[in-house]
Amino acid sequence: MNEDRHFWEGCDEGELRYQLCTACGDVQFPPRPFCRHCGGRPRWAVSGARGCVYALTSVARAPSAEFAALAPYDILLVDLDEGFRMMAHGGAALGIGDRVRLTFRVLGGRSLPYFLKDH
Repeated sequence: MNEDRHFWEGCDEGELRYQLCTACGDVQFPPRPFCRHCGGRPRWAVSGARGCVYALTSVARAPSAEFAALAPYDILLVDLDEGFRMMAHGGAALGIGDRVRLTFRVLGGRSLPYFLKDH
């Protein structure tokens, strides 16, 4: 089964989905068919979509034609309040330690996670 299908369906519905282990309660992202900690069965949960910028970089050379129109653009590592870290696109003028909230941007027919400064 394609484990990330539920994640991308959530993005299309405006939700950030991650996994919680039903056996030990470990939070995990990206999705896996089993818990990385104990091997238990994870269930899906929906994030409150807020967190803190852990790191960021600017991409000047896009990996595909779809992203070339965006270049240069920022990529962030964000520590979500639920306890997992994810990579996503981010708005201008964000810095390490900034509080952010998630929105979504459509690119190439897919809703991509995109973080903005949380006011």
